[in-house]
Amino acid sequence: MSGAEVDIVVIGGGIAGASVGAILAAAYKVVVLEREAFPGMHSTGRSAALFSEIYGGEVVRALSRASRDFLFTPPTGFVDAPIVRPRGALHLASASQLAALDALCALPDVGASMRRLTAAEACALCTILRPEYVAGGALETASADVDVDVLHQGWLRQLKARGGELIVNAEVLDLRPEAGGWKISTGNSTVKARVVINAAGAWADEVAKLAAVAPIGLEPRRRTAMIVDAPEGSNSGAWPMVIDIDEQFYFRPDAGALLLSPCDETPSPPCDAQPEEWDIAMAVDRVASATTLEVRRIRRSWAGLRSFVPDRTPVVGFAPDAPGFFWLAGQGGYGIQTAPAMAHLAAALVSGAPVPQDLARHGVDPASLRPGRPRSGAATAA
Repeated sequence: MSGAEVDIVVIGGGIAGASVGAILAAAYKVVVLEREAFPGMHSTGRSAALFSEIYGGEVVRALSRASRDFLFTPPTGFVDAPIVRPRGALHLASASQLAALDALCALPDVGASMRRLTAAEACALCTILRPEYVAGGALETASADVDVDVLHQGWLRQLKARGGELIVNAEVLDLRPEAGGWKISTGNSTVKARVVINAAGAWADEVAKLAAVAPIGLEPRRRTAMIVDAPEGSNSGAWPMVIDIDEQFYFRPDAGALLLSPCDETPSPPCDAQPEEWDIAMAVDRVASATTLEVRRIRRSWAGLRSFVPDRTPVVGFAPDAPGFFWLAGQGGYGIQTAPAMAHLAAALVSGAPVPQDLARHGVDPASLRPGRPRSGAATAA
């Protein structure tokens, strides 16, 4: 498609790029460029996603609340399997952590979703917890496992059905403004667009540098996960996800096994992240301190990059220093569960439309997400 002219080019075919591309394709000519051989190879495809309305800061929680309806009752024909399956989330505290648990439950938009538990009640929900470790807990009952692939493929199919195009093996090598828009060059082709949406995940600042756009200070951080055997004869499939209140570890049931993570956040350059032995050992050790789980083998391990800006709030909006350059980045560990709301917000901002009422009703304010906060850009694709 060398030399093609379109309305919008989305850089990145992960959950962020696929979702906003699919929505915008209903009204615009959209091309999504993916640098890898298939979309979702990095952060999206390696996410052990849980939908939780209490996870993250205030802005993220608003985006999650605004995403619930889409995830739990998706539009007719969007997917052919459930996106979510109910899974409680047990936030666990030792004696030294009770103040942190109290503080979380005291937040007005969190407490209503949580049920405080005694140590005995928490241990009854997950039978491998050590009674001598657990001082208390809080159970979020409205949380759910997210089938990331089902959600991602739903948007990719919608993108195609609406006339949008996904091009793989299309790493952006040059990106420069031209009259009325942008020229984007990959190794095989060039395309011109009025608007460029930077949904490149851990590579988003690198893309900005190609365009001579000021970076947003993105910090990719490695997160490790692994699959281990569940205790023989246990009812592990019925356990909630168990999360240390200080996010030092989590574990959850996974297809008859257990998924463990040390909740590591090791700074990393944008790359194909790989697990390190130290982080695997740290996960096993931290979980062992709180449970009786004996890890005899690691079935599988992996790592992915979660990319944050310093305030840990996603960046959604036009760059103040580059007309037509739109940021959709910095989703951190919240990108899957907030994707529906962020995609609809981004599509509205790109189109110059008002913030959708269902997002505003949940407290989603574009001013809290825009790049160069509190400044904003003003270009649109209209």
